Amino acid sequence: MLVLHNRIAREILKKNMHIDNEERITISFYKYVIFNNPKHVRDILYIHLNTLNILGRIYIAKEGINAQISVPLKNYNLIKIVLKQFIPNCHNLKINKSLDMKKSFWVLKIKVKKKLLCDGIENIVFNPKNVGIYIKAKEVNKMLHDKNVIFIDMRNKYEYEIGHFKKAINIPANTFREQLQYILCELKYDKNKTIVMYCTGGIRCEKATFLMKYNGFKNIYHIEGGILGYVHDAKKNNLPIYFQGKNFVFDARLGERVTNDIISLCHQCKMKCDSHKNCKYNFCHDLFIQCDICNIKFQGCCSIVCMQKMLLSM
Repeated sequence: MLVLHNRIAREILKKNMHIDNEERITISFYKYVIFNNPKHVRDILYIHLNTLNILGRIYIAKEGINAQISVPLKNYNLIKIVLKQFIPNCHNLKINKSLDMKKSFWVLKIKVKKKLLCDGIENIVFNPKNVGIYIKAKEVNKMLHDKNVIFIDMRNKYEYEIGHFKKAINIPANTFREQLQYILCELKYDKNKTIVMYCTGGIRCEKATFLMKYNGFKNIYHIEGGILGYVHDAKKNNLPIYFQGKNFVFDARLGERVTNDIISLCHQCKMKCDSHKNCKYNFCHDLFIQCDICNIKFQGCCSIVCMQKMLLSM
C-alpha cells in the first residue's frame, strides 16, 4: 500500500533530524500555474519526494505551488528532475537556496489548499503575467539611495523586526489580506510614485504588485527572488548588501544571518537580541525574541505567568 502521509511520531522525527549527519540544503520555490487536480499532484509528489528523503512544507492549490524543503545534497539534481516532470512550464522555475546549511525540517508535509495565500482577492482573476517589474541587487541598491522611492516590506511584524532594509516600511497588519487593504488605502495618493516591494522569496509580492497595478499604480517593482534572491545576487556580483540583520524563515532555524547587525531587542529585558523562541508553555507557544539570560530566567517562557503555569502543569 502506498504511503501518502507521515506515520512517525514528531518527537522521533525531531531527534532523527538532530542526529542525522547527511549534508542537506534548504531550498524554496513557488510557481503560479494551473493544477486541475491538486490532490493528484499532491499525492504523486509525496511519493517521489518521500523516496528521495525530502523534508519540508509544500502547499498546492489550483493556482500553483509554494514550497520550502530540505534536500540531501546528493539528491539536489534529482529533485529538479521530479519538479520538471510534475509542474507545468517548470523551465523558468526560480529556486532560492538558503543562506546557510543548518538543519531546517524534520518531516515532509504536503497540503492541498484553496489558495496559496489568504489574500482576500475574490472578484478579480489574478494574472501572474501582469505583475510588477522584477529588479535585482544592483537596481535595488540604486533605488535604496533614491529619496523619492518608497520601499515596502510585505512580511509580518516579527519577520521585519529582526531584519529589513533600513528604508523599508512595514505594514501594520496581522494578515496578508489586511496588508493589501492597508496599502491600497494608505497609498491611494501615491499612484504615480515609484514603489518597490519585497518579501522573503517573492510569492507575496507577485499578488501584491498585481493588485496595485490593477488599482492604477503606475511604477511598481519587486525584488526578484525576494530577500534570498537579493543576497545571493549581491554576493555573486560583489555588491554591498543593504539588508540589515537576519532573514526570518518558517522552519526550525527561525532565521538566517545576513549581516552581523542586531537591530531588535529581547522582549523581556530589552537588551540587543534577534533570536526567536516559541514559548515552552504548551497552551501558549507564542513566538517572541528572547536572549540567553532571559531564556534561563523564564525557563524558555514568554512571561512569568506562562512560566508559572508550565511549572504547575509538570
